Amino acid sequence: MSFPPIPEGLPHPVVDNHCHLDMGRDEDRLPVDEALAKAASVGVTRFVQVGCDLESSAWAVDAAARYEQMVAAVALHPNEAPRLGEALDAALDRIEALATVHDRVRAVGETGLDFFRTGPEGLAAQTYSFRRHIDIAKRHDKTLQIHDREAHDEILECLDAEGVPDRWVMHCFSGDADVARRCLDRGAYLSFAGTVTFKNAPELREALAIAPLDRILVETDAPFLTPVPHRGSTNSPYLIPTTLRVMAEVRQMDLGELCAAVDANTSAAFGGAW
Repeated sequence: MSFPPIPEGLPHPVVDNHCHLDMGRDEDRLPVDEALAKAASVGVTRFVQVGCDLESSAWAVDAAARYEQMVAAVALHPNEAPRLGEALDAALDRIEALATVHDRVRAVGETGLDFFRTGPEGLAAQTYSFRRHIDIAKRHDKTLQIHDREAHDEILECLDAEGVPDRWVMHCFSGDADVARRCLDRGAYLSFAGTVTFKNAPELREALAIAPLDRILVETDAPFLTPVPHRGSTNSPYLIPTTLRVMAEVRQMDLGELCAAVDANTSAAFGGAW
């Protein structure tokens, strides 16, 4: 499979705070070493590898132990929780164990709520799982990384009920400026993906424009959400510069200044540099 060309490099290193380097068919993804090398060549030098189920969470933990530029996040994706049925509690116990395997596991995520792919019959399992993940993150001082799809109000209701962790990230932020303010009021970091470059997403650019500089992160969600003009191709961390250049334009600021802020913000959001 062909991949998009490598973009011009960044003036300051940054972090891809949400990627899935293990996902996709072998022929549709770069080998991990190649993906990391291509990203480093354009200034993307650190990564958060994110789990969505027991298998991918274990993979993330192992990868973070092997690669010094990577840390791990472990969780059951909200769409995974309803599928597990009576095995959900045991799976959550396993996620908690993975979260404490070594100190390079920095986050619990991606967890949250998804009302797009899972119908009302899965709401109870999703909510229960999300609340358990919040508790795990708080008790073990891990960053909480949240997946929110068409569930803005319910996400915030759960966080208010359980209490927000010290550090939490809205992965692939999908709300408007009002949702952004409500998250920021609760101490969130907002992570912007390739969706911020999409023509049909003006509300994301409005949210980005009003976010404080010290609360902004960037991600690929690779292999998904490839930024314009490569939408439809497989995403990879080396495409972060494409997204960041659009973000700098939206905020009408120097690209190097934005990169430096994003780099520092990501260290703060995930409990320190690595």
